[in-house]
Amino acid sequence: MATKHGPESDEQRPTTVDTLSVTAIRPPAPAGAPEPSPRHGKTTPNQDENVPAQRHVPKHAAKEPGGLTPPGGAGDILQSRPSPMSGRLEGLLVWLRRPAGRTVAAGAVLALLLGAAFAAGRYLVPAVAKPAAGGSVPPPPSATPGGIETGAAPAPLPPTASFSPPAGTRERPSDVLAAWAGPRAVKLNIPPVSMQAYGYAELITARTTPGCKLTWTTLAGIAKIESDHGRTNGSLVQEDGKSVPPIVGPPLDGQSNRQSVRDTDGGAIDTDKTWDRAVGPMQFLPGTWKQFGVDADADGVTDVNDIDDASLTAAAYLCANGRDLSTLEGWNAAIHAYNIPEEYRTAVFNATNDYGRRDRTG
Repeated sequence: MATKHGPESDEQRPTTVDTLSVTAIRPPAPAGAPEPSPRHGKTTPNQDENVPAQRHVPKHAAKEPGGLTPPGGAGDILQSRPSPMSGRLEGLLVWLRRPAGRTVAAGAVLALLLGAAFAAGRYLVPAVAKPAAGGSVPPPPSATPGGIETGAAPAPLPPTASFSPPAGTRERPSDVLAAWAGPRAVKLNIPPVSMQAYGYAELITARTTPGCKLTWTTLAGIAKIESDHGRTNGSLVQEDGKSVPPIVGPPLDGQSNRQSVRDTDGGAIDTDKTWDRAVGPMQFLPGTWKQFGVDADADGVTDVNDIDDASLTAAAYLCANGRDLSTLEGWNAAIHAYNIPEEYRTAVFNATNDYGRRDRTG
């Protein structure tokens, strides 16, 4: 259960300008256990400034913190403003998902569309507001009074190249973003296939749940902490989007400060018939995956080890319950729902913010 924020004044309440068209229900927790989150246990991403030094405690093994306070001061986070492309986005994506649209011009049109959307200024989350003067209880994180400020840093240039799949290979829907993802993958040290998956998940979410305002940088920040974008413990992301060997966390057996969660899937997802384990590049528990799992790459399989499926599923999970991730309150609530420890939210914040800044500044 997520920690509730304290009272907030009308002047500091974030402005939410839209609502979700699709609201998912979070899966129930196993009998006798707290509600599961997608992740558990410790992964071993590259040790850099974005990864907390303290060992990560899984959501269902941790006590709820006293509150959520964003790290740093005002101006730490890049700004976010809505894209004027939303109306065109829906019509184009509907057409592009048809066979004719995908065959004729999917690569060129979606690449240009994504570039235009990002050039329009869709970045991260709003700036941190200062506490209300004289208040006895510190207010929660909130957006700037009256709405969301806009950033002045230059936006990334839109991609110009289109994509043609190699002969004899199966095209993934997210492959149409290869020209957009390629330079960013090199600059940000993210596997190109993973980069495509994050961008594609943002585009689809913008159409299906426009009120969420999810950005690819948030997905990239989570994936960095969860599995180093599908590369933890010697795994590598393949061209088809799958991490090989599969990423499977330790058992939820009640040891090492982990909760005890008996098997819920007969080992079908996590290969363990005794205890549940978190699986895949986004580290989903079997119960959560069965509730939210999406076949993002249209291969007929909902695969927790596939970065395309896992990214779009994570997007659905983050956007559940009407969250607006363009506000600090909504963004914090989404990350807190994914995993409860404060050091986890701080690590995701830092990784997300770092990707956004580096993408914009070159």
